[in-house]
Amino acid sequence: MAQNIFKGLGVALITPFNTDGSVDYQSLKRLVEFQIDNGADFLCILATTGEAPCLTQEEKDKITELVKDVNKGRIKILKYCGGNNTAAVVEEIKNTDWSGIDGILSICPYYNKPSQEGLYQHFKAIAQASPLPIVLYNVPGRTGINMKPETTCRIARDFPNVVAVKEASGSLEQVDEIIKNKPDNFDVISGDDALTFSMIASGAAGVISVIGNALPKAFSRMIRLEFRGEYEPARKIHHSFTELYSLLFVDGNPAGVKALLNDMGFIENELRLPLVPTRIATKQKMSDILKTLNI
Repeated sequence: MAQNIFKGLGVALITPFNTDGSVDYQSLKRLVEFQIDNGADFLCILATTGEAPCLTQEEKDKITELVKDVNKGRIKILKYCGGNNTAAVVEEIKNTDWSGIDGILSICPYYNKPSQEGLYQHFKAIAQASPLPIVLYNVPGRTGINMKPETTCRIARDFPNVVAVKEASGSLEQVDEIIKNKPDNFDVISGDDALTFSMIASGAAGVISVIGNALPKAFSRMIRLEFRGEYEPARKIHHSFTELYSLLFVDGNPAGVKALLNDMGFIENELRLPLVPTRIATKQKMSDILKTLNI
């Protein structure tokens, strides 16, 4: 039975762009090294925060090879492969070279709003096709459908290679329900930076984080402290980020964290349409907070 290896701080890696709109591979190299050197336990590549819907297949392949090459097996890599056409996702899984990748993150089908049975059958097909452990991704705010705890636990029980769920429903009650009823080899991973402190206190195994792109050292420290039961110092770090959490997402993701990384000198403040950079006022507020963070 597969065990979940995606624990602690997972970083939902952004894709940096040059001012001409091309992928900035040099900055991406520096960013991957920065994550590894500062406490990231695994990288999550080519998902929403990485602006994957706006990348070509050639760019996705090149980013995958670059991340694997820079990482050299030091930390685990979780790669996104999902969609709302089950047959197409299964086909992609079968035709992809998964060498150097440790797991697949797959989202609940968006837009076509399947029933709970439809969600179960979708992930059944993916689990049966996958050579790697699967992490489910439940994010109702983006997909238009919430995978209920009983469906998540049913999938987890029936398919041992489904090892975790990235839970971004925003409901701690739902998280609690999954943790209470899940099989032992299955974990909940936070999909929401602002709820990570509470979710780990409830028994979650880690986070796939946006803020971790810019502040991996402090965020991973918070998680490690919690794992050791040192809630007071962990809570202090969590509270130091409270305002930043909301500012990061007020103009959409990854606009906020790209503005932050730009402020830190890592990347150009560039996104691909339909996403645009965060507003100047938001960027300034984040910049001010960054200066006051004692971390």
